[in-house]
Amino acid sequence: MDGLEAFLGQIGSIVWGPYLLIPLLLGTGLYLTWTLGGIQFSRLWPALRLGLIKRSDDTQDGDISQFQALTTAMAATVGTGNIVGVATAISAGGPGALFWMWVTALLGMASKYSEAFLGVRFRTTDSAGEKNGGPQYYLERGIPGGFGKFLAISFAIFAVCACFGIGNMTQGNSIASNLTNSFSIPNWVTGLVLAVLTLVVLIGGIKSIGRVTAGLVPVMILFYVLGAIYILLANIGSVPSALGQIFSEAFTGSAAVGGFIGSTIMIAVQFGVARGIFSNESGMGSAAIAAASAQTTHPVRQGLVSMTQTFIDTIIVVSCTGLVIITTGVWHQTDPGTGEQISAAIMTGEAFSHGLPGQWGHWIVTIGLALFAYSTILGWAYYGERNLERLIGRGGVMPFRVLFSLIVYIGCTVQLGVVWNFSDVMNGLMAIPNLIGLLLLSGLIARETRFYLKHDPGLEASRTEIEAFMQGQQGWEEWKRSERGEV
Repeated sequence: MDGLEAFLGQIGSIVWGPYLLIPLLLGTGLYLTWTLGGIQFSRLWPALRLGLIKRSDDTQDGDISQFQALTTAMAATVGTGNIVGVATAISAGGPGALFWMWVTALLGMASKYSEAFLGVRFRTTDSAGEKNGGPQYYLERGIPGGFGKFLAISFAIFAVCACFGIGNMTQGNSIASNLTNSFSIPNWVTGLVLAVLTLVVLIGGIKSIGRVTAGLVPVMILFYVLGAIYILLANIGSVPSALGQIFSEAFTGSAAVGGFIGSTIMIAVQFGVARGIFSNESGMGSAAIAAASAQTTHPVRQGLVSMTQTFIDTIIVVSCTGLVIITTGVWHQTDPGTGEQISAAIMTGEAFSHGLPGQWGHWIVTIGLALFAYSTILGWAYYGERNLERLIGRGGVMPFRVLFSLIVYIGCTVQLGVVWNFSDVMNGLMAIPNLIGLLLLSGLIARETRFYLKHDPGLEASRTEIEAFMQGQQGWEEWKRSERGEV
């Protein structure tokens, strides 16, 4: 088992190394940012208003509201990456790693927009009458010939594998470990409760998942962010120097301090990008699966709503975690017993405990991690289900839901060294076919986006107005035929 873990670790270091995913992710995000005219900056406020304030479009084409599609995607991304992943990046890459997480997010917003746009643009309706979309469909439908189908099938296989790792066992294990350490709850009890709760929600399908995430996600994010803001206000004098460290060490690396392993700029970049993608999943294609279920009057509108997920996940939640770790000084704290840097697994908890009175910090991180991880389980269950349906048909959906819930229990009760490494590899392999597809389809994305935003720059047009100015456009006619089940 140790040999397998080491082997997967080596594969993961290649996949997430400086010669494959890092340049591919950053390069794709940069290219899409350019070809879309910086859409993540110019349209952020209208997108936030549509997704968080208006919350729905004037249409019934879709399974859940735009807000529910957004919270389902956020449920899958706002997880352990926002708590443990940030600490891992900073412990290995220093404060400068947070800068590269920001860069990944800002460029990734263009990637997230593009994949969500394509998810809706090429979505289908399955035999149960539900919308189905994502890279497993748009790669084949958008890219002609056998290459598109190869990319689509590859993505679907990697996504099904990944959902049992990063979206299931690792999340359940994090919940169980934290509840055991904090409240002495046996792992098997946590596993049993989680498995039952998961199955109850999954049986209801995407509509049930959408209702749960719409209620859970905003509450859990607000709960966690308010605790972080309190700490930052209490340490307001340390915030400017923390920001200075983040920006300066992003380009210089960190010198070794005590047990700190030390880092160069490449390590800061590598861990910042890898943990950034682990947190917000921009470029992986997963959020497009949730976007495809949304009730929306045009793919551009849902693409922009989905884009805000990366902003909320990384620019807000991840920043809160990172700044709390840095301003409290916990990132270079050493263990008195060993003289080495404290583990990343407990770093965020230590930072919140330093910053809040009594046991409040400990409770916020424990409860926050449990809620974040459970919501991730629900989101990834949907991703796995949709990709399994692409591979073997609708008949596999209900057995998958039962199996997925059972594996939640297993994840809570076993050691997961191999699973963590396996999850990193599968996450990376998911992203590769999707990023290739985004580059190949970038011309279509840009062309149809520019036309729509020319007529509705503020995302305020009614369904009737959209129908009028889109009439006769090739992409629009194709999409409407697909919505009617004619394609």
